[in-house]
Amino acid sequence: MKIVLLGYMGSGKSTIGKCLATHLCIPYVDLDYFIETNEGMSISDLFEQKGVLYFRSIEAKYLKVLIAKNGNTVIALGGGTPVYGDNMSFLKNTPGVSTIYLKWPLEVLTRRLWITKNKRPLISGISSIEELEDFIRKHLFERSFVYHQADRVISPSDSPPMAAALLIAQDLDLD
Repeated sequence: MKIVLLGYMGSGKSTIGKCLATHLCIPYVDLDYFIETNEGMSISDLFEQKGVLYFRSIEAKYLKVLIAKNGNTVIALGGGTPVYGDNMSFLKNTPGVSTIYLKWPLEVLTRRLWITKNKRPLISGISSIEELEDFIRKHLFERSFVYHQADRVISPSDSPPMAAALLIAQDLDLD
């Protein structure tokens, strides 16, 4: 089984994904890190040097590579991955793939991302928390339809990452 975590940036896909993989004793892969390793440059540099279209095409390619690999894996997607091309359709129509949307309230995402915004090129230039909240609200509005196509929607609240991972494992009947 491939357990694919999706959601907006700052939703805990990587942190919860690592906890879930550890709990289930299966490998964990972060799609962005997998891309960086295979392309030999950071996501930011890929966007800057090769452009968004190039990035989205290799993102889809590497997603398919990960899904095709043998064995059980927890995979954390980038926040925009399910929204572009046919990525979500591909995930939904591939046997053995279970998609989980990590859904957080706007206020929680805003608070989390405000703290880490300088590490995130997409939002590093935003100068006020109100502007950040508007930015996130717009993206969530645009992406919500696709995110909600996930097999399961989990709202972890402010529980620790391992508690959220255990909730996912129970929901998937893996505990």
